[in-house]
Amino acid sequence: MKSRMLAGAAAVALALVGALLIIVYANGADARAMASTNPKKVLVVQKAIPAGTLVNDMTASLVIEDVPAAGVATTALTSLDGKGGTVAAVDLVPGEQLLAERLVAPKDARASGSVKVPAGLQEVTFELEAKRVVGGRIEAGDHVGVGFSFGAGADKSKPGEPTSQLTLRKVLVTAVQRAPQATAKPTDGTNPQDTTLPQGSFMVTVAVNDIDATKIIYSSNNGDLWLTKEPLDAQDNGGFIARKDNVYK
Repeated sequence: MKSRMLAGAAAVALALVGALLIIVYANGADARAMASTNPKKVLVVQKAIPAGTLVNDMTASLVIEDVPAAGVATTALTSLDGKGGTVAAVDLVPGEQLLAERLVAPKDARASGSVKVPAGLQEVTFELEAKRVVGGRIEAGDHVGVGFSFGAGADKSKPGEPTSQLTLRKVLVTAVQRAPQATAKPTDGTNPQDTTLPQGSFMVTVAVNDIDATKIIYSSNNGDLWLTKEPLDAQDNGGFIARKDNVYK
């Protein structure tokens, strides 16, 4: 009986060793097969990237992968070097190689109408002065946080107190309109937007769901709106409601 048990255990052990050897061989075969295709490292979309996303906001959604040379697109990118300030011209889907022509200047994205409204959302427009729009630096394709401020009555725990809260997060901007501006011509190569004080108000259009659209409309009519420029990887530490008694805590 004891010898049969030992023989059985030995057979199980041999079977396990055999299975491991097969797995190791198979993995080695895969590696050998990939090596024979002369693979190239290219950027591949890992998570969906909406049209209009700034290149700096899409790095977490991209990975470097080995792709057989025969399957590498001519314009496939291996890095984002030199692509600063560009945006996704179209929706990018997981599994596709990142092509150079998919990244364009924000003005070209607006001109081609590629900053589309995501499925299920709708657009709403509001008017704000420049200081409430990050100094006028918001463009179509950016993502913003929308803050609501009320003189009193918004916080049930302190109904008489003025309150502010960054309520809506990472909202897609689909259009920004403003009156024509006189553009200063810099002599030192700098961007005049960095130093010129913007004049007039901005009409900002965002894509939101029906509930958030209602919140924006109500707050625009009965309170104040303030925007932050909020990349997709910005921290979200919760819905803090600022009042006089807690703003310094």
